[in-house]
Amino acid sequence: MATIKDIAKKAGVSSATVSRVLNYDASLSVADETRKKVFEAAEALSYKKRNGKRYAGQKIGVVHWYTEEEELSDLYYLSIRLGIEQRCKQLELTPDIYFFDNIGDINAADIDGIIAVGKFSEQQIQELTAINENIIFVDYSPDEDRFDAVVIDFAKATKKIIDYFLSTDHTRIGFIGGREYLAGETNAVEDLRENTFKRYMHENGLLEERFVYVGSFSVDDGYNLMEKAIKELDDDLPTAIFASSDVMAIGCLRALHEYGIQVPERVSLIGLNDMSISKYVYPSLSTIKVYTELMGETAVDLLTERFEGRGIPKKVFVSTKLVVRKSVKQEMAHNRNE
Repeated sequence: MATIKDIAKKAGVSSATVSRVLNYDASLSVADETRKKVFEAAEALSYKKRNGKRYAGQKIGVVHWYTEEEELSDLYYLSIRLGIEQRCKQLELTPDIYFFDNIGDINAADIDGIIAVGKFSEQQIQELTAINENIIFVDYSPDEDRFDAVVIDFAKATKKIIDYFLSTDHTRIGFIGGREYLAGETNAVEDLRENTFKRYMHENGLLEERFVYVGSFSVDDGYNLMEKAIKELDDDLPTAIFASSDVMAIGCLRALHEYGIQVPERVSLIGLNDMSISKYVYPSLSTIKVYTELMGETAVDLLTERFEGRGIPKKVFVSTKLVVRKSVKQEMAHNRNE
């Protein structure tokens, strides 16, 4: 495992800066460019190389639904993008990176295909198909009869987390999640984590709506929602919390620390993504590992299949794995009164 010292050396900053950036220290004043270097160094050092056929001379457009600034607040998508870039390098493909606020800069004559990372409205999809019809969607499947897609089974991942909590004697389980919106739309995209949490907890006779807090996928909202739960619920705070992304979980950790609530002694916490930074926070974050770099790789491989003539769309599900670290109690007495 790469150390903080390794990351600092690769990013060209001090170990103290790396530690504070990875823990989203709110008091740290540092340029976004420095934060980006730290995050990218952490991801690169955890990346495993692969070999494959070469496609020298072919160029692809990688279109991100976030702005570059927004990407730094949700490393899930940054990690996918880095996986795409690494796989392109291995195959000698040239990736041109665009964020959706500069899609007008794409020259259709220069690219052989598009990888669209994130969630796109129908209007945006029409704009993309007008540029090039070879489109691979990552983390979204707008039409599996038309487009290739690489996705995660978030419903299954959510059940893994709840099952783990139940197996360690937690019955009062809370949820802190986020919602996402397509460009120009006011209704949120369906979030399988939130919907599955409510449905599965209801099936187990354990759902308490007052334990569900939802905002946006950011460290700040993780902190704000956790603080709100602490103030509203007080001594009735759940003993276990599923935060639907690691960045939200890091915000939750910060709030719990500031209010003197011990993790995992009082509250066990599990996030989702297993970003490279999750092992460096305190306590180290238990999480569902999403193989984001593999999602990026797979998208590139699907696009090369299109180059080779495949015409039938594919929808690829990438599996997940529960990673248990120190933010949860791993053994609990079965006669504990919750």
